[in-house]
Amino acid sequence: MYLIKTLMGDITKVTDVQAIVNAANNSLLGGGGVDGAIHRAAGPELLAECRTLHGCETGEAKITKAYNLPCDYVIHTVGPIWNGGRNREEELLANCYFNSMKLAMDNGIRSIAFPSISTGVYSFPVELAAKIAVHTVNRFLQGTPDSFDLVEWVLFDTHTESVYEAEVDQLYKMI
Repeated sequence: MYLIKTLMGDITKVTDVQAIVNAANNSLLGGGGVDGAIHRAAGPELLAECRTLHGCETGEAKITKAYNLPCDYVIHTVGPIWNGGRNREEELLANCYFNSMKLAMDNGIRSIAFPSISTGVYSFPVELAAKIAVHTVNRFLQGTPDSFDLVEWVLFDTHTESVYEAEVDQLYKMI
């Protein structure tokens, strides 16, 4: 059985997961927000390894070691930039979560922490993003029983955390 949960905090400091997910840009070479924080905390080796990956398409995911972070791996995924929903943003965001989960499973990772992908500078509406995130992860977990022990969202502010927590609570009411 697996646990899905949310918490407010700094994803670079979580110690209960094997992998954290980086909301990266297409270059994978660092940026602002979560991406910059992960690169700073991991150290320069992360940037060096990311250079060998030659970027990442929106909705896809790639994996690296975590270096100075308190986990083993970083899964980098590139969320869509919100454009009013006209450019397949919902589908691409779902792909970020699905492909990150698949990559984790393929690498024997049983515990993973996500940020709120695309809701910062990429302006994806938080309520819609949380719904897509939680439902995509839940569908993945239902389709691959016994593959994960823990999936959590580590969220930076109280509003985002409360929105994700409400989605997770809805999920547990349906089970």
